Amino acid sequence: MPRRLYRPERLEVIAQVLQQAGCVSVADLSERLGVSEVTVRSDLNALERAGALVRTHGGAVPVRSSDGALSFAVRQRLHLPEKERIATAAAALVADGDSVVLDASTTSWHLARRIATRRDLTVLTTGLYIALELLHSPGISVIMPGGRLWPEAASLVGPWDSEILGQGNLRMAFIGGRGLTLEQGLTDANPDEVALKRKLASLVSEVTVLVDGSKLGKVAFAPLLSVDEIQRVVTDESAAPEIVAALRERGIEVLVA
Repeated sequence: MPRRLYRPERLEVIAQVLQQAGCVSVADLSERLGVSEVTVRSDLNALERAGALVRTHGGAVPVRSSDGALSFAVRQRLHLPEKERIATAAAALVADGDSVVLDASTTSWHLARRIATRRDLTVLTTGLYIALELLHSPGISVIMPGGRLWPEAASLVGPWDSEILGQGNLRMAFIGGRGLTLEQGLTDANPDEVALKRKLASLVSEVTVLVDGSKLGKVAFAPLLSVDEIQRVVTDESAAPEIVAALRERGIEVLVA
């Protein structure tokens, strides 16, 4: 019978499994390590406090992906109060019978949770978490274009069939990004995701950008939308007043939640 591992040894095993698999579950670790699920949860909590992982329901994910990007689970927790207020304000723009596009951003995920009770609503999204959030909403029809799975963002990226364009009229797209300035417009980190978000924006007559105040005045790697392609920005009270005023001067509606 193999000896029982001491805690430092268990933590090392957990870190190795997480690095190899990209995620771990409490049940699997309990079986692998030969300890109770209560012990595994305690170990995962210790590793989270050390900044080595992020707890999820039933397990854990890395703080960063293999390419250095923050994982979706981590980004869900960043600027959480601001994202919740932005999502609440954005949800007021969506009515029963509407047809909208949600990108795979964490703010769009918060928005999805707030429109889950709408009726006769059509949602096109590339976000797996968003689709799952709306899975059991009887009043919502969810459309997901095919594509390559990008695990870090839980998003479908790459080319997809243009037949989706003929399936109906989509009124508004809700799109997030890593930076927004007047000069560079909306920018994001990953070129593949940017290309897909641009395609999503082309499907609608109205683009609403969801960004917390920390993103205003910042420029990320890949250009996504110019300010002239944006009809509305929903942000929070931490947004710099001079940038908000400048956006409004350019004719963009700015909602401060």
